[in-house]
Formats: sequence, structure tokens, C-alpha cells
Amino acid sequence: AITYRDAHGFDHLKIALSIGVQKMVRSDKAGSGVAFTIDTESGFPHVVVINAAWGLGETVVKGMVDPDEYLVFKPLLRRPELRPIVGKELGRKAQKMVYAAGSAKTRIIETSRDERDRFVLDDGEILQLARWADEIERHYGRPMDIEWAKDGETGDMFIVQARPETVQSRRVAGSLKSYRLLAKGTVLVEGLAIGAAIAAGKAQVIHSPDEIDRFEPGAILVTETTDPDWVPIMRRAAGIVTDHGGRTSHAAIVSRELGVPAVIGTGNGTTVLRDGQPITLSCVEGDRGFVYDGTVPFETEDINLAELPETRTRIMMNIANPASAFRWWRLPAKGIGLARMEFIINNIIKVHPMALVRFDTLEDDAAREEIARLTRGYDDKREYFVDHLARGIARIAASQYPEPVIVRLSDFKTNEYANLLGGRQFEPVEENPMLGFRGASRYYSERYRDGFALECRALQRVREVIGLDNVIAMVPFCRTVEEADRVLAVMAENGLQRGQHGLEVYVMAEIPSNVILADAFAERFDGFSIGSNDLTQLVLGVDRDAEALAPIFDERNEAVKRMIADLIERAHAAGRKVGICGQAPSDYPDYAPFLVRLGIDSISLNPDSVIGVVQRVAEVERELRVGHPAG
Repeated sequence: AITYRDAHGFDHLKIALSIGVQKMVRSDKAGSGVAFTIDTESGFPHVVVINAAWGLGETVVKGMVDPDEYLVFKPLLRRPELRPIVGKELGRKAQKMVYAAGSAKTRIIETSRDERDRFVLDDGEILQLARWADEIERHYGRPMDIEWAKDGETGDMFIVQARPETVQSRRVAGSLKSYRLLAKGTVLVEGLAIGAAIAAGKAQVIHSPDEIDRFEPGAILVTETTDPDWVPIMRRAAGIVTDHGGRTSHAAIVSRELGVPAVIGTGNGTTVLRDGQPITLSCVEGDRGFVYDGTVPFETEDINLAELPETRTRIMMNIANPASAFRWWRLPAKGIGLARMEFIINNIIKVHPMALVRFDTLEDDAAREEIARLTRGYDDKREYFVDHLARGIARIAASQYPEPVIVRLSDFKTNEYANLLGGRQFEPVEENPMLGFRGASRYYSERYRDGFALECRALQRVREVIGLDNVIAMVPFCRTVEEADRVLAVMAENGLQRGQHGLEVYVMAEIPSNVILADAFAERFDGFSIGSNDLTQLVLGVDRDAEALAPIFDERNEAVKRMIADLIERAHAAGRKVGICGQAPSDYPDYAPFLVRLGIDSISLNPDSVIGVVQRVAEVERELRVGHPAG
């Protein structure tokens, strides 16, 4: 205290000392933890992040245990009828600290299996803590770092400490980092550029996620390809290089959302690059990414986002991974144009929905065992699917609230569904799954109808229980207007009645029939979102996965562009909005201007493309205003 007074210039004789006498909270018999009124990773200001573990709080503060984590959306906390919990992750909580007898004051003991498999707090307690944290933040007028404890004898909750958060709250909210290469070296490999950034470091060639323990944080991951098992390594990498994959591959999607630059589809990265070799990965030279030998100098610049121009065209983002949604909140985007439901199912849920609906009939014993492990704590295994899907969608929707967030209903192909746990029993084998049993046709089919009901329940929970009514449902791959009617009827049966509680339903425009019969589809849906990948595939007759035909697959083909122009004209004539969520505007600099000149309402982009496209769109809109001053 004396040192503190000296350091801050306080008069020793004018400062009084106080003695606090507190009742001890018996959290050794319950749990405790911390709460932040800001997302500690991204600085997203609209959530309360709560960590909880059994016993005394020191294990959480010192990082001795893997605690539960809960995320609560603050803007909806003052509406008591809602439960705005947008994240719940069960921690391992292998140990806890309790009081000891005799001279030792505390001791560490192992938790029971029941404690490890159970959340420390129930939903009511989570919301109570979040409300208190929100009130404390309002009182002090700044983000706060709070410690809490629950008394195991009385069940009462207590706030035991509150202090200002000192990391994310000090970051400049209106800035973003850009990169520029100052020289060039010898190109070792090249591929698709993902993420407008540069990374330098030692290459580390990893062939299997089983080698995660030897991966050094800050190294550049070099591997053949990635799947969900690789995410823990990818989070620790400064950059990523893969032999295989395209712009819509797992490696590309996850790299974008983690903010990690990647060079995808090099063909030979794992054979050319050596372990420990210094390399520089550059994704700032157009749509091709380059890996240079050695450490190449580069510089970074913070862009003042406040100086970016406003656009008439709504600029939105494509997001798949809920864990990355908050990362991009500073970007000047106005909503999510495509939230991919299947990414949540594949990476978080991992189980085929029909394997949960018909768990008792599962023939795969290994799948039964793994599903039982994943769904522990859920008496109804279907609730496992609904709960996890709802919270995944909610986290994405919260990142942009109250701007619109368009959630595409599941659009796996049969071979992808079959790879989910328990999936092979419920999926047909198809020669060409890309044109098979996918999208809208599944939702009313007896083969999947009960699984689709779980998707509907999750969306209804997001909108009506959690309270994120900015969510718009979108139907993919809807081949005919009759199919549209059947899907909308099934959705209504499952609580998603178009127009009820303000629910809007969009349709993907990715099949020529969606364009040719746009007026009829406009009678059934509230808007269109162009899927340029599938539209290109079906207009040109080119399987987008066919390597031999890759040079022909081009969204800039005149036939595709005429289809898009025709759709925008027809939809606008019917009073419906049109957006695009396909890859083209993110990949090709001239594509966004083409769309703006057609009068498109919104363009949804990969997060790493937003800044550049905003600037291009604003420039085209200025040209149009000058050329047509009367509008």
C-alpha cells in the first residue's frame, strides 16, 4: 500500500486504510469462476463470457483446469422472457480446489465423473450472472473482469471482485491491419491465396493431426489437406500451406475465419518444403498465393475503418464457423449473407440427425458408442442436435444483430451426410451426389423429414427462445415451384411459418429453373440469394469438382452473367430483393462492379475480401451517380 501511494503521488496522511470483514462463500462445495463483459479473444463488446469450474476459483484464475464456458448476448438480457445464451461448452474440469483440515488451508482433488460430465451452472444461474455483469459494466462505464462464486450450502450466487478489463478494451475498434510485401524471393510453391495477409516463419510438415503435440505455435503448417480434426493445430499456426483443396475446402474456410493466411492446393508443398525451413507466405498479390524461400521483408498498416465509404449496396459476409464469428465484428459489413448450417453439423454436432432420431435402430456398434459419448447428459438424443445447432446459429446471428443473418438449411450431399456418425445407414449411394438427393428434396422426403424437423426446431429456438429474430431461413437447391410449396409446408408444420413472428424465407438461386421461373418463386419466397458456384455448374454443364474441366468452370462466363442479370431484373419486377453469396465477388475484382451496375441489393463475401470490395463498390456507385444524377 505504501509503495502504491508513492507511485501514484497520494498523500500518506490523507489516505485512510480500511479492514474488510467478509463472510466466506463456500464455493468449495459448489463452483466459482470469472466473467468478462467483452469477448476476450476478439474484443466483441456485446457478450458476457463466463468460465466456471467446481470448487474454489483459483483453479480457473491460474489456468489449472479446463472450465465450462458460457456466452450470453447482452442486448437481449433485459427481456426476461428470452434466454439469450449463445454458447455453452462443457469443460473437462478434471480437478477442483477445496478447503483442507489442519495446517493446510486448501488441497487439490480429482473431480468425479458426474462433475466432469455436468455443467457447473444451470441456465438460470448463467443468466443471473450475466445480468449482474452487465449492470456492473453499466455502472463503471467500461468492460469489466469479474470473479464470482456460488455457495454450496445455501445455493446463493455472489460477485466477489470486479476490475476493469485491460486487453481488448484498449484496442482501437476502428482499425484493421493490412499487409504489403517489400521484396520478393524465390518462389518455392504457389496456390490459391486465402486471407489478405503475409506470414513468415519456419515450415513444419505435419501429415496427421495425431502429431499435434510436436507442432510449434507460430510455425507455418504444411500438410496434404485438412478436416475438422486439424483445427487445434490450425489455430496455433502463423500460416497454412496445403497440397490439395480449393476455395471452398475445409482448409480455406477455416483459414479465412481464423484470420490465418493460407496457400491452398499447391500440389507439392509437402514434398518441396522442409521441416524447419524459413519461408514467407504471401496472400496479398491477387488470387494466387506464393511461398517464398527465406524471410522476405514486409510491412503492415492499420486501416482506419471509419474512413471507408458508405455504399448503397449492402455488403455482407459468408460465415460458417460460430467460433470465428466474433472475430470479424469490426468489419464494415451489414449482416451475414450466408451462414452455413452444415459446417456446424459436421464440426460441432458430428452426428447424422437420423442416427439421433432412430438411435435404437443403429446397426453400427462403433457409431452407437461414440454417439452415446457425445450425447451424454441429454436424455433425448434429438435435443443434443437441436441444442448445439441452435447455439451455433445464435452465435453467428449475435455477431451482426440486429442486421439480417441468412441461415442456409443443410446442404450436404449424400456422400457427405454418410460420413457423419451413423450416417451410412440412412444415405443412398449415388453416382453423382452433386446432382442427387440434396437440398430441398430432402426436407419433405420420408428418408430425412424427421431429421429436417430438428433443423426447424433449432431455428425456431434461435428466433423465439434465444431472441435473435434477425435470422432469415434460406432453402438451397430448390428445383421446382411445387418443391418450394412442399418445403414451406413442412417448415410450417415444424414451427417455421413464413410471415409468422416476422420470419422471412429466402431461396438460393443456383438452378436455371430458379431464374426462368423467378416470378413464380418470388410468390413463395421473400428474397433470392445467388449461389454462383452451383449456377455456373448447371449453366455450363460442368461438375465443379471435375479437375479435368476446371479451366472451363468460370463464373465470369457470359452465359452465367446473363442468367444473373435476368434474375435480378425478374426478381426486382416482382418486388423481391436479390443478393449473392457465391465465391465470385470475393475472387474476381471485376465481379462486384458488374453486380452493382445490375442493381443487386447485397453482396456477401469472405471476410478477408470485405475491405477491398467496399472500396470498389463505392467507386462504381459514385460513377453511376455522376452518370445518372437523377437516379
